[in-house]
Amino acid sequence: MAQRLRIVVVGGGTAGWMMASGLSRLLPSDQYDLTLIESDEIGTVGVGEATLPHIKQFNDRLGIDEAEFMRATGATIKLGIEFVGWNNPTDRYIHPFGAFGEPWAGVDFQHHWARARLAGIDAGSLQDYCYAIELCRANAFELPDADTASIRSTYSYAYHFDAGLYAGFLRGWATRRGAKRIEGRITDVHRDAETGHVRSLTLKSGESVEGDFFVDCSGFRSLLVGGACQVPWCDWSEWLPCDRALAVPSDRVEPLTPFTRATAAKAGWTWRIPLQHRIGNGYVFSSRWCGEEEAHDTLMAALDGPAQMEPRLLRFAAGRWARAWAGNCLAVGLASGFLEPLESTSIFLIQAALFDLVELMPRAGGIDPRLPAEFNRLFAIHYDRVRDFLVLHYMANSRHGEPLWDHVRTMPLPDSLMHKLELFREGAVAPGYKLGLFSRDSWLSVFEGQGVMPGDYARLADRLPLAELEKRLSDLRTRIRDGVVGVPSHGDFIKRHCAARDAAGQGEAA
Repeated sequence: MAQRLRIVVVGGGTAGWMMASGLSRLLPSDQYDLTLIESDEIGTVGVGEATLPHIKQFNDRLGIDEAEFMRATGATIKLGIEFVGWNNPTDRYIHPFGAFGEPWAGVDFQHHWARARLAGIDAGSLQDYCYAIELCRANAFELPDADTASIRSTYSYAYHFDAGLYAGFLRGWATRRGAKRIEGRITDVHRDAETGHVRSLTLKSGESVEGDFFVDCSGFRSLLVGGACQVPWCDWSEWLPCDRALAVPSDRVEPLTPFTRATAAKAGWTWRIPLQHRIGNGYVFSSRWCGEEEAHDTLMAALDGPAQMEPRLLRFAAGRWARAWAGNCLAVGLASGFLEPLESTSIFLIQAALFDLVELMPRAGGIDPRLPAEFNRLFAIHYDRVRDFLVLHYMANSRHGEPLWDHVRTMPLPDSLMHKLELFREGAVAPGYKLGLFSRDSWLSVFEGQGVMPGDYARLADRLPLAELEKRLSDLRTRIRDGVVGVPSHGDFIKRHCAARDAAGQGEAA
């Protein structure tokens, strides 16, 4: 009988159970044994109740029924994020999960829009050329049209859900499919003296758990990769200075909006995430410019319904480990790094780690060093590109006279972000890479929303006569506005499609 690789997932929560679910579903069951260790003594952070459209791909790939999952987790639909006050206190814009405009004459839409503006044509805002944004404005939702020629096909969607309930949902899903769960707190890590590989873990009960490959989902402790393996830390707090978050659930209020809201505040920003059974709220702030008591008062004043408990404090540092895969250990989720909750990237990074791992998973008998080298290359790309996108939100602001915002507006930037900024300012070129977050349309929404405007455009756009361009722009805006007419409200969609069995719900805030 062929030798089986013993995989041990260290820690539960969203990261641990996403990994256990994915590995149990995607790997051949006759080649791997899967065990997850978690302790009821250790609470989970549960970062992020808001997600990105990639989570639907994860659920679909596992074969999870959408309506069943949404009912079990109190989930709602997310079409984007509304940013309030990020450039200056009166501004607002939406980062949508949908396309801006259409490519004409083989040229991306933003070049035509920039050309029209520079020619004196009243082209309006980029926000007027996205169907997903129009749905958000109308608090409406329907499933995207399968006809790719329809304006109603030009968007995707994600979810807001209760992170604790989602971890519990996946726990049941994974254990029914062969994942073994061990309850216990890890007290010791035993490594091979020659190779440095982890060989076994000792639990508080005295039980020893042996393994061949360990997935570290131990949260900020990073028990294996940051702890036992002593991988160096890449500190990014110089670019992302927020290091605290307060989180609190409040009673649900109407209407049930299909978007997250992120509102800039004096020392950071507050979030609002609508679930079926409550609203998730939080305040991400920098302890350098705001004390915890002041942050508490800011958060409580931002609630639009009664708080359900006292806020919970989370301390963190922005950055990542230099390598996520060290020896026979792989860090995932908070154990691999953290870039604060802005843009809801934490769950995506767990998912990206899973899909990269199953492509590179070793067989029993040893680990080819090229496998961790490739995983770590991809890991760095994912984190570094997310970092640049998050920093853009902060550095491009006009909130003068506020210490945090003055600092991030004038700080030195990563060279990779400066390159993207200069390309867009000089010629409306937006990042179009296929690997990692975020897409061209995501960058366009934040560029314009934060006041970063192009001073030129691609020469190919000049092939379209100006009169025709003006007509096309007008027609597109009309199609988008008319397309939303008759679409049901987001609340009505939830009631028909996936109303939670227990409207009161359970679980913790973000």
